[in-house]
Amino acid sequence: MAKSNRVIIFDTTLRDGEQSPGMSMNLKEKIEMAKQLERMGVDVIEAGFAISSPGDFQSVKTVAETIKECTVASLARADKKDIDAAWEAVKGAADPRIHLFLATSELHMKYKLKMKPEAVLERVAQMTAYAKKYCANVQFSAEDATRTEMDFLAKAVEAAIRAGATTINLPDTVGYTTPEEHEKFFKEIHKRVPELAKITVSAHCHDDLGLAVANSLSAILGGARQAECTINGIGERAGNAALEEIVMGLYVRKNIYKVETGVDTTEIMRSSGLLSRITGVKIPPNKAIVGDNAFAHESGIHQHGVLENAATYEIMTPTVIGLKRNNLVLGKHSGKHAFEERLKTLGYNLTPSELEAAFKRFKEIADRKKQVYDKDIEAIAAKEAVQVPKIYGLDNFVINSGNTITSTAVVRLEREGRLYEKVAGGDGPIDAAFHAIGKILGRPLALEDFQLDSLSEGKDALGDARVVITDEKGRKYSGRGLSTDVIEASIKAYINAVNKIYFEEGSAPAKKENRTPAQKKSQASAKKGKQA
Repeated sequence: MAKSNRVIIFDTTLRDGEQSPGMSMNLKEKIEMAKQLERMGVDVIEAGFAISSPGDFQSVKTVAETIKECTVASLARADKKDIDAAWEAVKGAADPRIHLFLATSELHMKYKLKMKPEAVLERVAQMTAYAKKYCANVQFSAEDATRTEMDFLAKAVEAAIRAGATTINLPDTVGYTTPEEHEKFFKEIHKRVPELAKITVSAHCHDDLGLAVANSLSAILGGARQAECTINGIGERAGNAALEEIVMGLYVRKNIYKVETGVDTTEIMRSSGLLSRITGVKIPPNKAIVGDNAFAHESGIHQHGVLENAATYEIMTPTVIGLKRNNLVLGKHSGKHAFEERLKTLGYNLTPSELEAAFKRFKEIADRKKQVYDKDIEAIAAKEAVQVPKIYGLDNFVINSGNTITSTAVVRLEREGRLYEKVAGGDGPIDAAFHAIGKILGRPLALEDFQLDSLSEGKDALGDARVVITDEKGRKYSGRGLSTDVIEASIKAYINAVNKIYFEEGSAPAKKENRTPAQKKSQASAKKGKQA
């Protein structure tokens, strides 16, 4: 049976991608990312590992109930409790999938599973059949498949197919294989197991040797018709195969691969940027497809060629991936209708309350800037779309800094109508402001990373501050702040990360001793009057 020319795009950004350090997302951020993946047209969204934690279960369940145009999958070990949890989480999906896995390489069976090969084959058959009783759409993954002895791998695949698996995934779990090997590997397994011609065969490649995308494309040449990948290539260790690179590789070199996907490529830039904003992890400028330099030309020879004919140095047009060349859009005299229309053009559909907050922020920025650019607009819109509830807000701050004095900061935060103010010193104005916020909170939070960038051109460019902080339990939280004042942007980023902590913790009350002197005096007077 001839293979289809359609490649299924299986996105695991919310599962494998989120497992990588510094990439954690809260529920609201996961939903926003899932909606964008749906908008982009991926076929399968792996929403998480349902049994791993109550939070992961809830996020998988919510994604499953929210997304209507994609298959939604949950990962599960080859274990009844895992499969039960996966089904409970995805059963509300329009097209639910249970994705179970079990290692098949001798190394994993001996040292990790501590199981005999015969027992592994039996477990594959039993647990695939157990998942099948819940769900018609069942995927089995032979973990560490590329380091598995081929005869045994064929037996495991046959066992899964007989038990009802509709997709067989053969992962390069540790990024060990090479493109030539991988193509031969997929051709060989098809030869050994003729039944594979009737079901979907999947490739899941890791980037430990920098070959994840190349190996994924080679697997497609070898007969794979599902590619498992993540936005920006995030994932365990060195990451997964990057979705945008696989999709554009198939698009640009269709003469080689002779296949197509259902992905709307014009949504690639927005998807990449959204993930970067949510996680606070910058995209390297030289990153293929989505990096800032991907369509930049500094060399005079290159510039001349591109001006004469873009194809001289560009193998794809920027508009194909959703990149706009003209960033100048709106100014301080623009109305809400024009602002909303521009947001829709950029692909953002905010709720009325989110639009109101975004427009207010736009007006504040427009008053400070002569020109407002698309990047400014997108940053504002994305911030509103994925923002956690505001628990603490910035009321005001005062900075005292110079090269001959120790920097000090007075920061006043607002929470539920009450003001909390502290003063602190530090190594520079931003460090001092962060210390002042720490005093208000009364808890030890460690600053792990701090980045400050300009979003657009000019001396009045919007500053984009990103922080990563760690709480007492070692959990990392990222925050982002925007302002034409870089200190204000930095403070807002820190508060954004703090709000994520309190949001996940259920919003514990602030310490009473952090009241401002004015509040203490006012409350003391009220108490005295009451006693009288």
